[in-house]
Amino acid sequence: MSGTDESADEDALFVLSAVLLTPAQFPSVLGDDFPEACAALGLEPYDRGYGLVLGQDGTGARWTVAVDDVSLVAVAIAAWDCGMEYDLSPDERTVVAAIPGWPLALAVAAPGIPAPHDPDPEPDEEADGARPSLAPPDTTTWGPAQRRLGADEIALQWEAWRAQFDHEDEPQQAGTGTDTGAEAAEDADPVAADNADGARGAEGAEGGGREILHDGIRRVLKELHGYLESSPPLGRVRSGFAAAGARMLRADGPGWSLVARTDDIAYILLDDEPNEVLPVGRGPELPKLLEALDRIAVRPS
Repeated sequence: MSGTDESADEDALFVLSAVLLTPAQFPSVLGDDFPEACAALGLEPYDRGYGLVLGQDGTGARWTVAVDDVSLVAVAIAAWDCGMEYDLSPDERTVVAAIPGWPLALAVAAPGIPAPHDPDPEPDEEADGARPSLAPPDTTTWGPAQRRLGADEIALQWEAWRAQFDHEDEPQQAGTGTDTGAEAAEDADPVAADNADGARGAEGAEGGGREILHDGIRRVLKELHGYLESSPPLGRVRSGFAAAGARMLRADGPGWSLVARTDDIAYILLDDEPNEVLPVGRGPELPKLLEALDRIAVRPS
């Protein structure tokens, strides 16, 4: 990949990578949905979206340049993915914002200039309060960004994750997202908790009772059903290509992420369960839920 200028002029941008910021495709480290991701960069959530060009200036400083020529950036990404060279040189008239730092970790650097570093704030910014430079999330901790990145990784490595869980216990089956009678009793009356626990024990002993879902899974399924009744923020549910004519779904919400294939199971990650991946089996309800979510999801154009 080459820069927008062959000289080492300080204003030149040496392009290293690029990503799309659209309702259907955006760096999930930035937020649960498209408006939240745009807000993290100080951009207006225009439906057409943006292209984000990551590079270094002549001093080696990291910059993320947002441009409104989404098609140009999409073509460059497609060419690079195919192993082809492509000189991504956005016209200055398409530049919407130049943001210090990178939101993603890059393992490359431009040759012949200083190593990547955050740019120094302008003199007037020091007095008014400069915008903090973008930085990749800390992978040694767990939080919303790490949870979303984990779901993205499962989507990319679906077959490997599926093979791993094929050798483990059968995933919990998804219900309708509503409480069972025993669980509803707990919610309505704390005193009924002991009776509810007894009901669970009886169901397990007889082997014929309905499996009690993990509380976090039940909450996520309930919120996903809510998305079908009231439209979520743009980009909160996204649908991508998958093998055999299926679709890969990604959905996010407050404290949770879901990744699923419409012809298979689902996985849920929670802020409250660091580094844990909770599988949800097909059952009778999950296929219908995934099909309904796919109908409301945004898709790459």
